[in-house]
Amino acid sequence: MTSLSFLRRVFVSPTEPRLRTGWRLAVHGFLILALTLPASMAAAVVLLILQVVAPGIESLSLWLGALASAAVFIVATYAARRLLDRRSFVSLGTSIDRHTLPDLIVGFLIPFAMLGLVFALAWAFGWIQWQGWAWDEQPAGSVAAGLATGLALFVLVGISEETLSRGYHLQNLAESLGLPAGWILSSLIFASMHALNPGFGLPAGLGLIFAGLFLATGWLRTRRLWLSIGLHIGWNFFEGSIFGFPVSGLQIFQLMNHRLSGPAWATGGPFGPEAGAILLPGLLLGTVLVWVYTRGRTETPGTNLPLSG
Repeated sequence: MTSLSFLRRVFVSPTEPRLRTGWRLAVHGFLILALTLPASMAAAVVLLILQVVAPGIESLSLWLGALASAAVFIVATYAARRLLDRRSFVSLGTSIDRHTLPDLIVGFLIPFAMLGLVFALAWAFGWIQWQGWAWDEQPAGSVAAGLATGLALFVLVGISEETLSRGYHLQNLAESLGLPAGWILSSLIFASMHALNPGFGLPAGLGLIFAGLFLATGWLRTRRLWLSIGLHIGWNFFEGSIFGFPVSGLQIFQLMNHRLSGPAWATGGPFGPEAGAILLPGLLLGTVLVWVYTRGRTETPGTNLPLSG
């Protein structure tokens, strides 16, 4: 065997003139790292300018960070999909059709029931000490601005992370290793992406793996990303902005103010419900609602992976 043929076997797919899946994922990850530094520097410069022009604007730092991360994820994924995968970006499941808006809306609303169940369970066990509504201490304009800022933040996070995790990671891994392995491995990668969040540990990692498995059901049931995107946006928004829980260790504006007590293994403690056993009933309810909503969905939008169900 010549060295050239050996290198081809190691690096090039045996079925198509492109890199093997592992190398494509590695290059894609390196591209994300390469783009992160300039994007972060640009966000820092913008924040510095805003602080000079409008002092007290530091609260936008989280939003600007999310904007920078979203730009990096989308640009890197688009480039990798076109240049490495030799596929269209739309083939990840971003085509727009009659299901797009319903999938986004229903996906956004399902977590309201999920987090409502989580809140009700915490209340029933005496783990929530109610402190009041945001409008008890803030003017209506500030409350509206807090909700709008939170929603904008989570729209960016939902679109970018689902494009990355349930789009690029899950679909490449599933195509190479099969759907079960791709589903699990992409959820492991999704959990590891939050390793630098405040309070991250083994319970949070396990909870985020389960959350990744749940978010993937939107794509598994429809072969489009819109339902998963709606689920991700809704989960973060209702978890943090409405029900007042920490969002993967991050504190943002809260419409409902309360103090959470109880065992951390159950409630998730300062990381939020993703790190607690209380997450599991919510995920179970969400999975049932996703299945009910997508029941009878038979269209397969241009993928070589079979539609689940």
